[in-house]
Amino acid sequence: MKFKEIEKKWQEKWEKQNLYEVKDSGKKETDFAKGYVESRKKYVLVEFPYPSGYGLHVGHAFTFMGGDVYARFKRMQGYKVLFPMGWDAFGLPTENYAIKMKKKPQNVTKENTDMFKKQMKELAFSFDWSREVNTTDPGYYKWTQWIFIKLFEKGLAYKKEMPINWCPSCKIGLANEEVVDGKCERCGCAEVSRRNINQWVVKITDYADRLIEGLKKTDFIEKVKTAQINWIGKKDWIDISYPVDGIGEEIVVSTTRPDTNFGATFVVLAPEHPFVSVILSGAKDPNGIVKKCRDSSPPAGDQNDGEILSQSDKKIEEIREYVKNSKKRSELDRISEGKAKTGVFTGFYAVNQLNGKKMPIWITDFVLMTVGTGAVVGVPGHDIRDFEFAKQFGLPIVRVVVGEDGDESGIEKKEQVQEKEGRMINSEFLDGMDIHEATKKIMNYLEKKGWGKKITRYHLRDWIFSRQHYWGEPIPMINCKKCGWVTVPEDQLPIELPEVEAYEPTDTGESPLAKMTDWVKTTCCKCGGFASRETDTMPNWAGSDWYFLRYIDSKNDTELASMDKLRKWGPVDVYIGGDEHNVLHLLYSRFIYQFLHDIGVVPKEYPEPYIKRISHGVILGPDNQRMSKSIGNVIVPETVVDEWGVDVLRCYLMFMGPYDGTMAWNEKTLMGVKRFLDKFEKFIKKNVNSKFKISNSKQIQNSNNKIQKEIKVIVNKTIKGVTGDIERFYYNTAIAKMMEMLNGMNVILSPSNTQDRLCEGDSSPPAGDQNDGAVDMDDLRKMIKLLAPFAPYMAEELWEKLGNKESVHLSHWPKADEKYLVEDEISIPIAVNGKRRGEIKVESGRIGDKSEIIKIAREDESVKKWLKGKKITREVYVEGRMVNFVVKD
Repeated sequence: MKFKEIEKKWQEKWEKQNLYEVKDSGKKETDFAKGYVESRKKYVLVEFPYPSGYGLHVGHAFTFMGGDVYARFKRMQGYKVLFPMGWDAFGLPTENYAIKMKKKPQNVTKENTDMFKKQMKELAFSFDWSREVNTTDPGYYKWTQWIFIKLFEKGLAYKKEMPINWCPSCKIGLANEEVVDGKCERCGCAEVSRRNINQWVVKITDYADRLIEGLKKTDFIEKVKTAQINWIGKKDWIDISYPVDGIGEEIVVSTTRPDTNFGATFVVLAPEHPFVSVILSGAKDPNGIVKKCRDSSPPAGDQNDGEILSQSDKKIEEIREYVKNSKKRSELDRISEGKAKTGVFTGFYAVNQLNGKKMPIWITDFVLMTVGTGAVVGVPGHDIRDFEFAKQFGLPIVRVVVGEDGDESGIEKKEQVQEKEGRMINSEFLDGMDIHEATKKIMNYLEKKGWGKKITRYHLRDWIFSRQHYWGEPIPMINCKKCGWVTVPEDQLPIELPEVEAYEPTDTGESPLAKMTDWVKTTCCKCGGFASRETDTMPNWAGSDWYFLRYIDSKNDTELASMDKLRKWGPVDVYIGGDEHNVLHLLYSRFIYQFLHDIGVVPKEYPEPYIKRISHGVILGPDNQRMSKSIGNVIVPETVVDEWGVDVLRCYLMFMGPYDGTMAWNEKTLMGVKRFLDKFEKFIKKNVNSKFKISNSKQIQNSNNKIQKEIKVIVNKTIKGVTGDIERFYYNTAIAKMMEMLNGMNVILSPSNTQDRLCEGDSSPPAGDQNDGAVDMDDLRKMIKLLAPFAPYMAEELWEKLGNKESVHLSHWPKADEKYLVEDEISIPIAVNGKRRGEIKVESGRIGDKSEIIKIAREDESVKKWLKGKKITREVYVEGRMVNFVVKD
């Protein structure tokens, strides 16, 4: 098959027919397959891409093909399918590329989206392009701005001075995700620092409980639900006060595991903790604890005061330097696992009021000021991080929990750290209790004593919504000296992003828009006085949080989307995306949707935006490493398509491994897929002019033609298997089943088989012609339909050769005929004294006759030798499953 000609031919035909365009109402021939039912809709969504200047890579192709296979499958099952596509084009990726290419972001966005769209069409993705959206289109971001105004009006958006990650080279604030190993991901070289900037913040924390509860209404896989719940991090905590020895101050530590407090051996503070500032200032050091540096100085009398002062100065400088370096690292970097723990001792001790023991106070960067109180009590016997810290600095480790193994010995290895279930020891009045009972007991005890206070806390923090770069949605707010922050009137939306000569980040850290004085100066819509526009722009997430709603009504100028259309298409049935978006993007998107639900913009009956979330896997380079331009292992779809064709690439990507797995590119497997498609094409063409014109199953049933029946069995088994696999996104096994089907049919139809097994009669082919046209035309159609979602070009071409006028992609998905799923023969294993010694084949209708099955089994040649000379003491038969002879000498 000349794949390039075929691809061009069908691309043009599909586009001319608007084959994949779905209408909101009314029956249109290309809207659905035969058997369509109005109420049966499927909204299949794949995450829309950042249109980079490098075009589609195989990772994009892999993701979109998974969605495309499912969408095509559902259309053929009779569903009305919405499968749209658009562009997440605002934000740093596009701006970075524009700076590199020395072009305007507006221009590169147009170039890149045009290129992506062309490539997507070539790869036969069945997107409905009539619903295309682009986050940089003013008609789109008008509604992004409108959502922000509504958040502000409801008290969910506010301005606050917040610490941000700052790159001195790029001169821009960075999200935590943009800081890697303390360096800017954008430039890769600059050390990131922290600075305080006035930021717009959105109160996502007000929805924390709703975001947890809403997960119960979804069909997300457990991994996704767990990731969201852990990120929100709702837990019952207790704030415990520990007096600082000698100075009349307290350190308040928040913990969820007070049951282990008898095993506490140290306290660690975040570098930003207020007590660290106290230490550095010396304001709360009346007894000269830090000054004399009693922890590290030799006993009194061994040094003079000058030496002591010199060492204390070094200690202060050590603390100051550690704090400075810690603040350069992002929070994600600081808490990442697998890195050696760092820290510095303060010279102070906290007192554990439960047992009176003094615990050294350290500063470490794995403690965050934004979590709990910014202070942690270290229990190294029962927390991995604490254990690693204690080992690093030689701090005591005490066991207070015994696990299921009953081990009460000292803890020396990480594997011994007991973090979960167990009973208490070495804990006075808690001894013998399980940890849950002990937690309740100690919480009540600490509250009664006045040493602690129960509290519910969340890991989730309010969402920083400002970015100090150019390429983003303008925030629709103005600042008036008299009226404060005021929203732009809705009839003035969208506030369009003005074109600027220089859009690179500024030296001051302000957005480049701050230089646009004519644009910045405006009039207050409340008092008519002088006012200034907000010059920060929105984050990448802003436009991607609600795009799935706009697809439903992408041309609406008067509202975000029509309620009728939202009811018709919502919620999203299947949302396909990467693991990296299972937390932040998915959480932000659910939050915005729940907010829109509260203000009546989306249907009351749909409290959640997505029913099912599917996480796709990752494709590695041929060297088993992540694809990277720097190491030259990137696979570009065009290269593969030019040599092998689109259908080979599509089938290979879906066959190379589980859709949610991690797989390395392998050209040998690619060649195997090519051979399969070549064989498939040859098989269909060979049998197109079938000499067997058996038109219905009744004729088959009455026929003595065993070959025909065996073919029917294989085809129907494959239909059932492939259907189930696609439903579960097991694309690799679906293709494997089609390969098995083709191999099985070729074996059945081989001359050596057909000579012996074809019965005489009118339906038999002439001698010597057994392989040609030996398959029912109906089965050929079913085979092509099964292949269609994976290899749409080949399937369409072969479908046409069978004389069909309408597209195979609008035909009805085949259903398995149950009567062909019952095996004529059943294989039953035979065991002697429990060890398998043979196997017999029995007609399925005879498996209920125990005496006959036992007789057949005893006479089997492979079993006889194991029974010879033995006394059979017992005969066991599990119907249709096994026979076991119990024997003795």
